[in-house]
Amino acid sequence: MPQPSDPLAPRAFKGRGAASNPQGRFESIRHHAEDDGWQSALLDEEAPRPRTDVTEERARSVITRNDSPDIHFTQAMNPYRGCEHGCIYCFARPSHSYLNLSPGLDFETKLRAKSNLAEVLRHELSRPGYRVEPINIGSNTDPYQPIEKRWRLTRAALELLAECGHPCTIVTKNALVERDLDLLAPMAKAGLVQVFVSVNSLDNHLAAKLEPRASAPHRRIQAIRALADAGVPVGVLVAPIIPALNDRDMEAVLEQAAAAGARCAGYTAVRLPHELKALVREWLALHAPDRGAHVMSLIQQMNGGRDYDSDFRTRMRGQGVFADLLKRRFEIACRKHGFGRARELQLDTTRFVPPRKPSPQGQLF
Repeated sequence: MPQPSDPLAPRAFKGRGAASNPQGRFESIRHHAEDDGWQSALLDEEAPRPRTDVTEERARSVITRNDSPDIHFTQAMNPYRGCEHGCIYCFARPSHSYLNLSPGLDFETKLRAKSNLAEVLRHELSRPGYRVEPINIGSNTDPYQPIEKRWRLTRAALELLAECGHPCTIVTKNALVERDLDLLAPMAKAGLVQVFVSVNSLDNHLAAKLEPRASAPHRRIQAIRALADAGVPVGVLVAPIIPALNDRDMEAVLEQAAAAGARCAGYTAVRLPHELKALVREWLALHAPDRGAHVMSLIQQMNGGRDYDSDFRTRMRGQGVFADLLKRRFEIACRKHGFGRARELQLDTTRFVPPRKPSPQGQLF
C-alpha cells in the first residue's frame, strides 16, 4: 500500500466515494502513473475536485427484462447510467466499464441521462404484444440521484405510468422522492406503486463517506414517514450490510423505519463483483484502515473464501456463520416490529390502458 506521503497515492475527495479511476475490465490500454517530482506543493496549486458531467443519451429501449431467480421483479428501468450518490459499495459500478469508463470516479462523475426516456417508454408500452408486469425503477442506479432535480426523467416516467395505469416499484436512498408525492399518492390509492427506501446505517459520519451524495440517514427516515403519511406503501431496505462496518445498526434502522410507517423490510449483504473488489479495498485503506482486513475477512467468509460468489442461491445474503447470524437478527427484528415481506404487496395490473401515440392533431375523445 502506498505511504500517505506518496504524491501518487489515492486520496479521498470530499463528496466522492471512490478515490481513483482504475481501468475497466474491457479496456485494452493500461495506464501507470509515475512521479516526475513536480509535487502539488511545489506547483502551488490544489488538485481540483472531480466535477459532475452529464451527457445526454438517446436510448433505443428503456425497459430491461430480468430472469434471475433471486430478483423479485421481471421488468426494470433506469433513467441514468452512473450515479452521483457515489456509494463506494454500489454493485452497479462495474457496468460503467461497458461505456469504456472507469467504475471508480467516472461512475459518479461522468453520468448519462436518457433524455428520450418518456418517448421510448411510451412506444414500448404501446406495442401490441406488451405484457403488463410491475416495472422496477432504480434497480441499477438511483432514479432520484441529485441530477434528477434538473433532468426530471424519473418524474416524466411516473407521469406516463400514472396516465396509462401501469404499476411500478421504486428503490431510492434520496429524499427527493417526496417531490413526486402528487403523483405517487394517487397511484398508491389505485394500487399502482410501492416505494422502497434504502437505509443501511444511522451513522451520519459513516454515511458521509460510504454514500457521500445520498440523503443523510435521518432524512431518509423522514422520507419514509412522508410517504407513509401520504398513503404510499413504503418499505425499508437495509442494504447492503457490510460486516464489521454497518451491521451493528440493523435493528435500529428497522425500529426507526417501523416507527416512521414502513410496512415491509428487506436486506442484502454487500456484493463485490469485478472491479468493485479493488475499489472497496482502497476505500477501507483510506477510511477504515484499523478494520479493513477484518471487514474483508468476513466478506470472504460469507462468499466461500472469495471476495465474491455469484451463485444465485447465496449472492444476496451470503453463506456461513456470519450470514446465518445476520439472517437470524433480521428475522427477529422483523417479527418484533410486524414487518411483512417486500413481495407480499400485489400491485394492480388490471388498470393498464396502452398509451396513445402523440398526434399533431390532438385527441378528440
